[in-house]
Amino acid sequence: MRVLGIDPGLRTMGWGVIDVSGARLSHVANGLCLSGEGDLAQRLLALFDQLTDICARFEPTAAAVEQTFVNKDASGTLKLGQARAVALLVPAQRGLVVGEYAPNAVKKAVVGVGHAGKDQVAHMVRFQLPGVELAGPDAADALAVAITHAHHLQSAGRMSAAVRSAETRAKTPRGAVDGWAEIARTRVKGGAA
Repeated sequence: MRVLGIDPGLRTMGWGVIDVSGARLSHVANGLCLSGEGDLAQRLLALFDQLTDICARFEPTAAAVEQTFVNKDASGTLKLGQARAVALLVPAQRGLVVGEYAPNAVKKAVVGVGHAGKDQVAHMVRFQLPGVELAGPDAADALAVAITHAHHLQSAGRMSAAVRSAETRAKTPRGAVDGWAEIARTRVKGGAA
């Protein structure tokens, strides 16, 4: 599985891609999408184009975006929300279901503390992805989102497998189980049939 994590921002949007194989995580790439100067529509288009290129280049199979909350001013909150919409739209266009995680949930999953600082997040990202060179704090946050999503998907997969197993056992008639047990006992006592 390949997971794309996105830390949305209007000026700087962090992104990170990891590969997941069982419990093993490995760094693929990370970087920053920069919107530049100009009117809002052109800045959003720049973010859209860059993120579209990243998705085409790395072909993620899963994606997650950090949720944002209200800033100090309403105008800044609206602009951040529009950048976040780009972060949700691009992976959705590729048919990916996009996970969303609150900043405190990401910090708790990666660092173990919900109010960890950016330097602590970057340190734990480097610890979990040895050899990674971070493009900046926003890229570290994006990799942390990807790591959180990978853990969530693994937990959901284990839960789904457990539910399927329980449903299979519940559908098996009790008499059939007793019959299989009797056949096994007979083979053990009298040898293979």
